[in-house]
Amino acid sequence: MLFGYARVSTADQNPDHQIDALLRAGVARENIHIDKASGVKASWPKLDLVLQLLREGDRLKVTRLDRLSRSVHHLIDLGADLREQKIGLHVIEQGIDTDTAEGRAMFGMLSVLAELRRELIIASTLDGLAAARARGRVGGRRPRLTPEQAALAQELYDARVKTVQQIADLFGVPRSTVYGHLDKDTTAPRQPKKKMPAKA
Repeated sequence: MLFGYARVSTADQNPDHQIDALLRAGVARENIHIDKASGVKASWPKLDLVLQLLREGDRLKVTRLDRLSRSVHHLIDLGADLREQKIGLHVIEQGIDTDTAEGRAMFGMLSVLAELRRELIIASTLDGLAAARARGRVGGRRPRLTPEQAALAQELYDARVKTVQQIADLFGVPRSTVYGHLDKDTTAPRQPKKKMPAKA
């Protein structure tokens, strides 16, 4: 059986382009599931539902890989899970079909490229911070993360690659700035500070 999955980042965005592509690819409308959530959200309920419905021999179709995965780690794990369950993955616009050797190779290469992109963002951020420090630029406006940095921070946090403090150190911002960008559904509550014993 064919299943389709589509995702838009906000309620204002229109998923019709993705739906039309999935219909042309042979997916029945009742088997197309749509999430309206950002890429850094930890929970995509419709994707979770599709993954529960899929059985051996089924095929999952999406328009692009970025509609399917919240991070490189998630993408790689998801691809491995689908292969293990003998479920095919067809990424329409990128020409990836894991039922073929070529498609499996392309899936692997795109995963590597996505990982490289993440490393380049980190390197670029570190270079920029070093250059700013070399010029003596300190203070100023309250530091913020760019959308790409915020997405990367969420990815590093979700994958448990780095702690919030390590992510803050990476981007040269306070922990409070990182917490402000992380998805509230995935961040653990901060531990209350221990009260100091009263002096005698």
